Amino acid sequence: MKLNGTHTRSIMRTADGRGARILDQRKLPWEVRWVELRTPDDAFRAIREMWTRGAPLIGHVGAYGLALGLAADPSDANLDATHAMLNAARPTAVNLRWALDEIASAVRSLPPTARAEAAFARADAIVEEDVGLSRAIGEHGLGLFRNLHAQHPDRPLNILTHCNAGWLATADYGTATAPMYMAHDAGLPLHIWVDETRPRNQGALLTAFELGQHGIAHTVIADNAGGHLMQRGQVDAVIVGTDRVTANGDVCNKIGTYLKALAAHDNGVPFYVALPYTTFDADTPSGDLIPIEQRHGDEVAWVEGEGGRIRVTPSPAANPAFDVTPARLVTGYVTERGVLTSLT
Repeated sequence: MKLNGTHTRSIMRTADGRGARILDQRKLPWEVRWVELRTPDDAFRAIREMWTRGAPLIGHVGAYGLALGLAADPSDANLDATHAMLNAARPTAVNLRWALDEIASAVRSLPPTARAEAAFARADAIVEEDVGLSRAIGEHGLGLFRNLHAQHPDRPLNILTHCNAGWLATADYGTATAPMYMAHDAGLPLHIWVDETRPRNQGALLTAFELGQHGIAHTVIADNAGGHLMQRGQVDAVIVGTDRVTANGDVCNKIGTYLKALAAHDNGVPFYVALPYTTFDADTPSGDLIPIEQRHGDEVAWVEGEGGRIRVTPSPAANPAFDVTPARLVTGYVTERGVLTSLT
């Protein structure tokens, strides 16, 4: 999507082809800084320390990280060790494990001398496929948005989203944001309510940055304001991304998503989840079996701003990074196959 008016992807190979180049999302929106990943340890740190984030993009970084490991040592032992290390970087999003398994499957039967090249080629293909998946999600979501706008054609369509499920979380387009970009480009009048998404403020810092770069009207709101807006009829639909959807349709996403789904259900506001097939976890029966990442309490106790870090509480803080929205609260799943009421 657009970065300073230029079409840009969030991840690409380095100029010499032997690494990956990503945006350091910790610096956005105050500074646009690209970093190069040259080793599996670089990829692990980028994922664990949230230089990069978003389920699909975490998978891409993991895939290139495993390829980098094989370039240094193509042995079976290193393949297994690097796979395990990268998979442990963040436990909740299923895309990371999926992408690592894809690389391992692509190289396992090959002689060691051929493994690195094959791993990089499979990582490139995963990124390209993701772009196509996000584009298809956007096209199906655009049809959904057109139908929603037809219910109130005299005013802009008001959509609420939580966290960041944009091109910064994928290779391009995003999941929940893809319909927004396509609707805007198609001339559909659109306004986005952007949850700030405490404690890391991915909505206020990343989603708002993306939408502003693309010229889409948006307003950042406190996380607790969404229910109020729904009560007042100021939200036509909620659409979010997800880090994992289980076999029964339960949705694991950034903490606070469940509360938005409850408010939407209580106020008759449709609640949609946008995802590619790579985020569907058919091997996990339900959301209560998903490991929920517990991040450091400092992310709650401190906030990042243009002027640096500021402490907002001296008290101990808990920091569960995700919650689970039961399938019964989901109106539909916006996928590359269409808008589905069930994934089974």
